[in-house]
Amino acid sequence: MRIEDYTWVKGLRYWAFDSYNRYYPRESNNQVVIVDIDEVSLQDNKMGQWPWPRTDVARLVVKLKDLGAKAIVFDMVFAEEDRTSPTVLLKKMPKENLNTQIETALNSMPDHDAVLANTFKQVGNVVTGFVWSTSYTATRHLPTISRPILLSKEMKDFYQGLYDPPGVITNLVDLEKSAEGNGSFGQMSDDDGTVRSVPLLFVVSDQQGRPHIYPSLTLEALRVAEDPKNPHKIRSLKESELTYLSYPYLLGRGKYSIPMGRDARFYIHYSPLDMSKFIPAYKIYEGLVQPDQIKDKIVLIGTSSVGLKDIRSTPLSIETPGVDVHRNMIEQIMSGRFLSRPDFMKSVEIIFAAIVALAAIALSPFVNALLLGLVVILLAIIVSFSSFWAYENQGILIDPVYPSLTILVIYFLSSILTYIRTELERRRVRRAFGLYISPEYMHELTKNPKSLSLGGEIRDVTVMFTDIRGFTSISEKMEPNELIQVMNDFLTPMSEQVMLYRGTIDKYMGDAMMTFWNAPLFDPEHERSACLAALSMKKALIPVNAMLEEKAKAQGRPFLMLRAGVGVNSGPAAVGNMGSRQRFAYSVLGDTVNLASRLEGQTKTYGVDIIIGEETAKKIPEFSVLELDIIKVKGKDKQVRIFTILSATRTKEFNHLEQMHKDMLGAYRREEWDRALSILNQINLITPDELKKYYIMMIERITDFQINNPDPQWSGVHIATEK
Repeated sequence: MRIEDYTWVKGLRYWAFDSYNRYYPRESNNQVVIVDIDEVSLQDNKMGQWPWPRTDVARLVVKLKDLGAKAIVFDMVFAEEDRTSPTVLLKKMPKENLNTQIETALNSMPDHDAVLANTFKQVGNVVTGFVWSTSYTATRHLPTISRPILLSKEMKDFYQGLYDPPGVITNLVDLEKSAEGNGSFGQMSDDDGTVRSVPLLFVVSDQQGRPHIYPSLTLEALRVAEDPKNPHKIRSLKESELTYLSYPYLLGRGKYSIPMGRDARFYIHYSPLDMSKFIPAYKIYEGLVQPDQIKDKIVLIGTSSVGLKDIRSTPLSIETPGVDVHRNMIEQIMSGRFLSRPDFMKSVEIIFAAIVALAAIALSPFVNALLLGLVVILLAIIVSFSSFWAYENQGILIDPVYPSLTILVIYFLSSILTYIRTELERRRVRRAFGLYISPEYMHELTKNPKSLSLGGEIRDVTVMFTDIRGFTSISEKMEPNELIQVMNDFLTPMSEQVMLYRGTIDKYMGDAMMTFWNAPLFDPEHERSACLAALSMKKALIPVNAMLEEKAKAQGRPFLMLRAGVGVNSGPAAVGNMGSRQRFAYSVLGDTVNLASRLEGQTKTYGVDIIIGEETAKKIPEFSVLELDIIKVKGKDKQVRIFTILSATRTKEFNHLEQMHKDMLGAYRREEWDRALSILNQINLITPDELKKYYIMMIERITDFQINNPDPQWSGVHIATEK
């Protein structure tokens, strides 16, 4: 398999061509309208559910003809008898319910399918549609076409390059014979499910194996609209007509001609989906349409209803009514602007890529690798811009992906030995220092050895302190080797979560850990990353505790659950290499760091696992965050607001809890003790388990204030007496 045939390479090529279509969409020409069997038309008070009686379809056709439709084209197939037809109803009625009068009445009524067929004959400009099938048994009869496709003499084997579906699902014979045209509305999706091209012609073989060429619905719509008395005609281009950009064949006659390759594939240049071109079917019935909306236009009858399952993915929209694909094809052919990808184009792309790649290999020993890389990237960019220019100005589909990938791959192969030598040196540095500093800083250090010196900068960071609750009690009940194992079991998943969210581990301090974000690597959402890490730490402790409980049971000792207190704070700090010239470490210093440490200590006071500072809380509005208190931590005179996080999303339940919580804090700070306690009693009915200790603490504090009034100077600020 060639590299250009790999799914991921084709996916990139599709993306490139789709991007061209999005940046340079085709302009619509207002020559085609769509009568839409939409959701409103299917309502009971309008037309009712699909399929509609064929007599209603016949009335729709007559109304469109009276409004001046140039061609009336069905993007659907009438494969079965009308179930509402009198003769069909007669067959289905129980014999005990029949009598001569009913039977005579039903037999005297016109057959609905016959009514529709007669209407097609009278109107004269109707095109029916049939569809491909994946089953051979689906073909009941060969589709009927009034004007067989004509081939020039030298093209007798042309059919061999056309798509040959296993079978087709056709209309009732009388309907096809009564229509002026009949074409397939089958569409072929690429590997990703997107419709980018459609065969204009295809082959159906009869029972004797003889091939018959059939047109697409698009071609038949154009023929009936522009030149109904003459068939489609295909001829080879003369040598004088051929250019290096040409397809070898020309299809059509009259007002339109289409250049075409052996597979008759038509590449679609889409215009944006325009719902103003969709006229709900019920409006035609109710006479709500002006004649100028229909007169002298090709009318496609299709559906945008999701329930009728004719929704397609196109380069401009993943949900496009299938009938709009035909509208785009018809308008594009009328405009005379086509997209083509001649067969020789693949060879041109391969030759170009090979020449550039060989040049890169030849120059690599003599040219700086960085300079050569820039030249190669520049060439890839030129290829991409040239591809877009060809699309926009010539309608030629030149693949920018395969040549660019080939150039880049060859360049990387030519540089691989240099890279290996450099990487071996870097690995020696990593082995020496990788266990002592964070992988992110290690990466920065190996890229920039000059950073291995004293010094730093002021930068906004988010700092986190993590500590085991009740560590002293736990350590007293364990042997040293057991304690070390527990610490490893605790710190390993905690560290993994920090690394997962791009944090830097500063140091381990016994049962505690200090980490920070936005250094050495920039993280514009460092507050969010730190809070996500804190929430993940809570979840990561669940399997750790399960494992420790199992070990405790196996060893016959009591299980002591691990709980972590987490303090998070954001703000400016000094960041860099700190210490002495003999020994230093990458770390952070400043008031932001000190406050983060104090917040971690306050988790014991407030009975929550996570406490964050106000600056952190401001940056995560989408999280479920509750304000806990206004406090002055030990060693600091400035008061701060502290918060806790429940989850990374907000729910209706949380919004309700948040409002009650705010009311409680407001009453508390206004010294409305009875109201605050009343709200707390209500909150206790809906509060999650992780807040129960906090609310109990608040009840106890307020009860104490009721008995012993706070200081007259009290302003709702709690003075923390412990770190």
